[in-house]
Amino acid sequence: MNRSTIDLWVGVFVTIGIGAILFLALKVGNLTSVGRAPGYHLDASFANIGGLKLRAPVKAAGVVVGRVDRIKLDPKTYQADVSMKIDQGYQFTKDTIASILTSGLLGEVYIGLDSGGDMQMLADGSHVAKTQSAIVLEKLISQFMFDKAAGGGTAAPTAGPANGAPMSAGGGK
Repeated sequence: MNRSTIDLWVGVFVTIGIGAILFLALKVGNLTSVGRAPGYHLDASFANIGGLKLRAPVKAAGVVVGRVDRIKLDPKTYQADVSMKIDQGYQFTKDTIASILTSGLLGEVYIGLDSGGDMQMLADGSHVAKTQSAIVLEKLISQFMFDKAAGGGTAAPTAGPANGAPMSAGGGK
């Protein structure tokens, strides 16, 4: 092979490598779904959204049905207002529960929608009334530690007889 052919192949491989890096960057940033199918918006309020970010997935039964469109803090209630864009092909009932969940221990944070049994469906711009905020691991650990410290670290007493009578040392009779 001559020098110009080798330079051409090196250029092709470098171009493919740059394209692959660009694709992975868009995939990690959830930017590959910018021009998706039309949909409708749902709003929900959460006391704590954990690490939820813009363009995070909205899932129902593990299937991505939409993306987080906007996150803002309500200055009156001090709750996070989250707007979701749901793909047009999916409808949810009025008693749907929106929960902030984590995929795995260190995974992505997403919104899970659990549909109820109501016959009426949520329309564009509807507000999901029932929500479950993110579980913050640090709060759970600190609550466990403070509860343990408040109890003095002693074990719970063992239960005696069912009628509340004192236990005898002789074994009963």
